[in-house]
Amino acid sequence: MKTSGLSGGVFVPPVSFSLMNAIRPNIRGMAGYVPGEQLNSPDIVKLNTNENPYPPSPRVFEAIRAALTGDKLRKYPQPFGDTFRKAAGKVLGVDPDSILIGNGSDDILTILTRAFVPEGGLIASPTPSYILYKSLAEIQGAKFQTVPFADDWSLPNPWPVAAANLTFLPNPNSPSGSCLRLPVLERLAEQVGGPLVLDEAYADFAEWNGLPLVKELPNVIVTRTFSKSYALAGIRFGFAVADPDTVRELLKVKDSYNCDVLSLAAATAAIEDQGYFADVRDRILATRGRMQAELSKLGFRVTGSQANFLWCRRNDKPVKPMYEALKAKNILVRYMNYAGYGDGLRISVGTDAEIDKLLAELRKVV
Repeated sequence: MKTSGLSGGVFVPPVSFSLMNAIRPNIRGMAGYVPGEQLNSPDIVKLNTNENPYPPSPRVFEAIRAALTGDKLRKYPQPFGDTFRKAAGKVLGVDPDSILIGNGSDDILTILTRAFVPEGGLIASPTPSYILYKSLAEIQGAKFQTVPFADDWSLPNPWPVAAANLTFLPNPNSPSGSCLRLPVLERLAEQVGGPLVLDEAYADFAEWNGLPLVKELPNVIVTRTFSKSYALAGIRFGFAVADPDTVRELLKVKDSYNCDVLSLAAATAAIEDQGYFADVRDRILATRGRMQAELSKLGFRVTGSQANFLWCRRNDKPVKPMYEALKAKNILVRYMNYAGYGDGLRISVGTDAEIDKLLAELRKVV
């Protein structure tokens, strides 16, 4: 019986062949990124993945319905998202050619890693922060070095990893919700040896952002997502802003059509409706302020947040049993434990009714 070679013109691999053995060792050795629980039953109060508690702009639904008509689904989408880039450029006050579209901001982070980091290179990031950065380094076969935040969520000066090929800085940060100010970002951009990526997934909830630095500093790239402030987590759309010359190079790295017709239509409609965006943002910020006050009354140490979530810790008792008690009542929050920093609950800002239910249950378990 033939076990290898060609059989009837078809290659038959040896019996000992295993696809697992063909996978790169660094992939087999990595743990992989683990998203938050996605239990989407209507009975669940979902406060664990920082989704927007309110629906997208009504214009989004109109745009999606329009995209479902005629030949739009039969044909390829705009490869560079030119219609979106023009709309976003007008709203943000940037050159449309400085915008790179992506299938969520995670896609953008992947494109940046592929473009800037060689195999065996180095990615740096503060910690605790977004754990996907480590996965991106491992996939690329690169080294990953973290720099601890101080207790007040500031960064060391000078920045100790000047030789990194790429530095990721989530700002506002997760899980803390803290946000470094522009002078600190400028100083960091001058100290890193390569591109500085300001991962601004939550910037729309903050009082300031790093977008002005893209025009001032040649190595700064800003990334944004529509999953949070524009309530489009299910659509998957994000973008980056960098100097146009850099974007032209990054276009070579992205998938040919990395954003589909529906996501482009939805994102364009969402960013054009700034009135609706501002109204939803104001509601979330008001609820965030109420949450912080009430959770503090319950004995939590709540970090001042510039995002749509709060980082809540305690000195007197463990918080994991609280997470479990809430889950038993169909209320999901995110339990996180970081070596050297302890554990805490990251709680997304929900509707006022959802937060009332959360607070009622927490009063029982606290």
